Order: sequence, then structure tokens, then C-alpha cells
Amino acid sequence: MRLLVFALAIALPQLVISQTNPGAPSSAPPLETGKVLAHIPCAAHPEQSYALFLPSNYSRDRRWPIVYSFDPAARGTVPVALQKRAAERYGYILAASNNSKNGSWKIEREAADAIFRDTHERLPLDDHAVYFAGFSGGARVAAQIALLCKCATGVLLSGAGFPTNATPARDASFPVFSSVGMLDFNYQEVVPLQEKLQQAGYPHWLYIFDGAHEWAPEEAMEQAFAWFRLQAMKAKRLAPEQTFLAAQFSQAVTQANSTERSGDLLSAWREYLQMIDTFDGLEDVTPLRAKADYLGKEKSVREAAKQEIKDFEEQLRLTSEVLVGPGAPADAPDSSPDSGKSAAERARALRLRAEQEKRADRARVYKRALAGAFVGAMETGANHLENHHYAHATDAFSCATEAMPDSEWAWRNLAIADGQEGNRKQTIAALKHARDVAKDKAAWTEWMSTEPAFERFRATPEFQSLRNLK
Repeated sequence: MRLLVFALAIALPQLVISQTNPGAPSSAPPLETGKVLAHIPCAAHPEQSYALFLPSNYSRDRRWPIVYSFDPAARGTVPVALQKRAAERYGYILAASNNSKNGSWKIEREAADAIFRDTHERLPLDDHAVYFAGFSGGARVAAQIALLCKCATGVLLSGAGFPTNATPARDASFPVFSSVGMLDFNYQEVVPLQEKLQQAGYPHWLYIFDGAHEWAPEEAMEQAFAWFRLQAMKAKRLAPEQTFLAAQFSQAVTQANSTERSGDLLSAWREYLQMIDTFDGLEDVTPLRAKADYLGKEKSVREAAKQEIKDFEEQLRLTSEVLVGPGAPADAPDSSPDSGKSAAERARALRLRAEQEKRADRARVYKRALAGAFVGAMETGANHLENHHYAHATDAFSCATEAMPDSEWAWRNLAIADGQEGNRKQTIAALKHARDVAKDKAAWTEWMSTEPAFERFRATPEFQSLRNLK
């Protein structure tokens, strides 16, 4: 951890000084603009690479803001593809690591350090406009870096909040744009985070979209990049642009009014409050204050806030009840009324409950709980695999496949665990399921043919027949 702090601490002052010589020529060939470049190796560490996007009007004659992104599965092109439209419109450079992934902080730290150094050596960057973005575990990486380096102009969090051992602190505040899917199991974390950010003095904005645990969509990226620009104007790093300000204000008011008309008064109240914080000093927010004051006193809003807390508590309880048993973490509670059943059976029961529930608000709670159980089971199974506890790994991955039967990821891992355990029949069955749900059949066949866990079964007729499955 200290390596990254040291690297960022010494690099930034040097780069600020070097701004008197912007855009020093590079011996490398010019990079293509207006296009996602999937693999840019770091000059000093070729094993490290990143996806890169340069706006169409990019030139070395000025210094550019940059957004560094971190995906939990080291998929650099995923965030860059989602952000490129906003980056093109508002003039940001994008760089996303192809190495940083969930797991070791050492891997995440080294990946962040490598792309930070390489982009600063390769590109003319504005060190007063350095942003970090991430999804899920990558969001925690982005927030952790921002907390440590104290160099962040803003942070974009998708599907998660701060690291579990860190909370917003007044000595390191920076603008935070949070986005979360309505069915994301981390919804119960990201929504309450906004109050913590408010109390610690962080400028903040919450964007909720129709989705599950995933990167925020392009529309959210557009709003995030525009919001960062607003924050720069508010901090007087950019001159106010009245046309831009008026358009953003009008769009936000329209959205809040629409939310209020839908009857979701708690969300409308929160939208008015974040608009007041964002636009105060830039636009006339007096009518918004009146709206927020009125809604804040409404009984229905107070009751909705209390119900939301109860829903979060129920979600966590339901997830915990699924994850008890031999395949679960050692400290998991064993308080479920169905604790005599396997984790897979409990996951299946919760999934059916979610599918059959008629009330949308109740179904959301069950689906978030189910998604949390799925991720918990996958993480637990991975730990058991790493420690060669294959029987426990099969329990955990079986739970995951019952929680989300359409997950190729879960079926693949179950097949690996069964293969390592030597369960031929179960391995073949799991492979068939994985093949059925695979979107890329060719990639699946390549994986099946080379995965070491299946070596002992590779010559069997059952295994060979898998190649012919439709």
C-alpha cells in the first residue's frame, strides 16, 4: 500500500512542475484517437496493460483530464466502452487496467501504479483533473486510491462504496458520484453511504438505474462526467458556462419532478437535496429548498425511510440464512429456520420466492438477497478451491447455481470443483449446464478442452460427446 502512496505523492508534484513544458514529444508512434484501444502495454512493466481512449480532438498542445477505471475482473475495455461517449463529449482521456481484479491488494496496487506512471509519461495530463472509477471491488480500489493519494478530483463508484475498513473522512474529501442498480445486492450499502458522505462534507450524487450488480450504463456515465464538470466550475477550476449550467439544472429538475409525480416521494426528496447541494451558488435553488422542506415533513416520506431500513435488514438476514452450512464462511450464523437443508436448497427456495412474489417492492428485497447469496457463495467457493477443500467448494458453487441457474461462471466453477474432487458424473453434468448457458460456445469449448481439472476425464466418451452438444 505504501508503494502506491509514495509513487503518487512524488509523481504529482514533479508533474505539476513539468507543466511548463506540456506534452513532451514521445518516440512512440501516435496513438489512434476516437477509438477504444484495448491493449496498451506499460513501457516500464510490459506485463501490465490498460485500455485507452483518447477523444477525437485530442492533441498534445494542452493538458487533459483523465479517468482511471478498475474492473473487478480485469476487463479494461468494459468501463472504457461505457464511458467513451461521455469522454468524447466532455473531453476526458480514459485508462482502465487490464490487470487489476478482485483479490490481492498487491495486484491492484501494482496495476494502479503502473498505469498511473505510464499515462503520465506518455500523455499530457492535467493533474488538477485526475478521477478514479470502479465497479464492485474495483469501486473500492478507486475509493482506496483516492483516500490514500489525496490527489483525486473526483471518484465514480458503481455497485459498491468505500473499502470495508474505510469510511468518508473530512481530511480527504472529494466529489463522489455513486451509481447502483435497483436490484443490486449492494443497494443497501450505496444508498446509506450518501448520508455518510454528506456528514463528512463530500460533494455527492446518487444515480439509481434499472439493473442489478453491474457497471453503470452509458447514461449514468454521461451524467457523472457532466457532474464532475459542474463540481470543477463550483470549485472555480473551470469558468462557469451558463448554457451548460442551465441545461444540467433543467435536466435535474425535470428528473426530480418526474420522480415526485411517480409517487416515490422518498427518492424525490433525496434528489431535491442533492440538487440543492450541487447547484447552490450556480443557479437559484430557492424553489428546490421549498420542495425539499415540504417533502421532508411528509409522514409518507418518513415511513418510507423507516421501511427502507427494515428492507435492508431483511435482505441481509435472508442472504445470511442461505449462506449457512459447510460451504459457507466459518463465521456465518446458523439461525435459519431451514438450517437443516443444504445451502443449495435454501438458495432455490429463495429464488422461487422471488420469482413468485407479486408485490414489486417485496420482490426487490428477495432478488437483492438472492444476488448477495450468489456472490457470497462464489467467493466462498473460490476460497475453498484455493485451499483444496473441494467438497466444500462444490457445496458453495451448487448454492450459486441454484441462486442463478443462468450463470455460466457458477457452472464452470462447479465443474472444476467436481473435477478436482474426482466426481466424473457430476463434472459432466455441470459442464453440460455450463455449455447450455454459455453465450460464446467456441470460448466455452476452448476452456473445457484446456482446463486442467478435467484432465482425468478428457478421454472418456461422455467428455468427448460434450463437443457435439447444441
